[in-house]
Amino acid sequence: MSENAYWFDYHIELEDGQITRFHIALDPATLTMLPASPEPYPPWTQLSFKQCKSCPLSPKTNLYCPIAVNITELVDRFKDILSHKNCMVVCETVDRTYSKKTSAMEGLTSVFGIIMATSNCPVMNFLKPMARFHLPFSSVEETTARSTSLFLLGQYFEYKKGRVSGFDFDQLEKSYARVQWVNEGLLSRIRSLGNQDADKNAIITLHSLSQFLSMEMDFSLTTIAHLFEGRTDGG
Repeated sequence: MSENAYWFDYHIELEDGQITRFHIALDPATLTMLPASPEPYPPWTQLSFKQCKSCPLSPKTNLYCPIAVNITELVDRFKDILSHKNCMVVCETVDRTYSKKTSAMEGLTSVFGIIMATSNCPVMNFLKPMARFHLPFSSVEETTARSTSLFLLGQYFEYKKGRVSGFDFDQLEKSYARVQWVNEGLLSRIRSLGNQDADKNAIITLHSLSQFLSMEMDFSLTTIAHLFEGRTDGG
């Protein structure tokens, strides 16, 4: 692993004392997640198995779904854990440590989110800059502010290079619409793998979040618009 890799260490401790650790490292140049587990991978990770709607990858050139491969260990460990089960989640990063007593579903959602954004899925790659500044347990308001701010920053750099002539959220809205397809595809892959619902509910939470963000693009970011009301020219 590169010494300069961005890393996130998740520690999830259930009420019964069971502790599960997940180490996520990102290549500093590409922001792609470094492989977490070696082959062989289970059959449900093959790209042709319940392939996502409008997936741009081809089974002829990509044997496995890049996200499915990276969540294999996570799904296997938590497939029989109830989503409402309480746990303590700690996320250590290069810069700081986050912790929260919460449900297994919220803890898994946070881990799923960064893995999905950095697995080199073409549909999810637009989220890599946000993953670099990963915020565990972020609220809808926080996620809306981060996603739109980083999108506009990206548009600014594109504008500086002469690739775009103006800024709007049409592209971001379309990107989040495609995220919903990925969420649905992953959910169909893992639906029958466990008896409980923690991993499936984590995907459902991400799906709901992507739906909300798509709606926010249509309604002028009403959730965070009030933060800018009444400001003077000087901020």
